Amino acid sequence: MDKPATHALPCTAGIGLRAPHYREVLETLPKLGWVEVHSENFFGGGAPLHTLLRVREHYSISLHGVGMGLASAAPLAEDHLSALHRLCDAVQPAAVSEHLCWNSAVGMVINDLLPFPYTHEALSHVTSRIEQVQEKLGCQLLVENLSSYLSFSHSEMSEGEFLAELTRRTGCGILFDVENLYVNARNLGVDAGAFIRAIPAEAVKEYHLAGYGIMDGCLVDTHGAPVCPEVWDLYELALRHIGPRPTLIEWDTDIPELPTLLGEATKAQQYMERYHADIE
Repeated sequence: MDKPATHALPCTAGIGLRAPHYREVLETLPKLGWVEVHSENFFGGGAPLHTLLRVREHYSISLHGVGMGLASAAPLAEDHLSALHRLCDAVQPAAVSEHLCWNSAVGMVINDLLPFPYTHEALSHVTSRIEQVQEKLGCQLLVENLSSYLSFSHSEMSEGEFLAELTRRTGCGILFDVENLYVNARNLGVDAGAFIRAIPAEAVKEYHLAGYGIMDGCLVDTHGAPVCPEVWDLYELALRHIGPRPTLIEWDTDIPELPTLLGEATKAQQYMERYHADIE
């Protein structure tokens, strides 16, 4: 299966657009190629969707989901999938993405992005669910690598190997969250270089960059701080091995003033431009 998204994101830096910045972005129209929003915030239509459609007049939109639970054992929620389908029809996004995690069990939805073991059984399960989503939406789905605070001894492959095979089976793409990989490298000893080498470069369609917090010596994926120097270094490594891709600055807690967020996006753009200059 090879279903491209309706449009293509420009290969530039973008920002996660959150409610505190809606008005200022629409009034000032900063120089950005694209913005990303959380899909579920717009399922109800109304004023939020009206605002997003106004933003869509100026910028390409990436829809990023946090609630589908692709690895959950329960059937995909039809109401959730239908709401996402309606939103895609209205917005015509340039990309649609979702976390590769589980979030429900025995009828309960858990407000978290939970890891799972990378087994062949899990691979078959997630493959079937991604195919179902792509068939419903009529476009390619990007799946995001997860920040995790534990690993499973009975995993049969690495996360990078799992993602590589998943893209081969389904035609889905990868949203490569560089900060998530750094968190896993620090917390769990994941080999970041091996992950980058394992995933197929052509499947990577988008990067995420964000800041983290520290709790009891553990790195926590808070999206509440500037991108740290080590994540910038890992992003540079990804650029060398995979190449430039649309790159998002995520900042979801302790949200700063818009100029601070735009400054981080400018820095990401400079990294991409430096990569191009180095290979010319």
